[in-house]
Amino acid sequence: MNTVKYLKFEDSSPKDLINILNEESLRKHLIEHPHFDSYNINEWISGKIETNAAKGCRVRVISIDGEIAGWCGIQEDDEGFEIAIVISQKFWGYGIRIFKTIMSWAKELGHKEVLFHLLETRRSYKSLARMARKISHRQLLGRNFSTYYLLVP
Repeated sequence: MNTVKYLKFEDSSPKDLINILNEESLRKHLIEHPHFDSYNINEWISGKIETNAAKGCRVRVISIDGEIAGWCGIQEDDEGFEIAIVISQKFWGYGIRIFKTIMSWAKELGHKEVLFHLLETRRSYKSLARMARKISHRQLLGRNFSTYYLLVP
């Protein structure tokens, strides 16, 4: 089994994250935003470090077998706390494993429920639907989302 590690943003290279966050295969599943460069990646990382320090939040860089694969975590949003998994297409098969780790963090942090916003480009997931207290469909920033309200076990 491959080794998955969760690193603090302070302990990762901005260059590694730029390459992943600018992948077109990944960007089509995210809210539209400018491509990252050596300047704005540092601002973005600073924001994630601040988020990580907030009560109820935990965000990390994902490393798989020593290679930076993306980032994930629990962060505040307008309805409570959301989970995020943003990984390179090369590592998409690791999503469930990462999801399970994040849900264990949610329990550890004392959350009763977390939200998982998936953009219209993502298929619906029966397994998430079974876990969800409810599912809502809405527009955010001009894009359609399905939001799964997940009870933390």
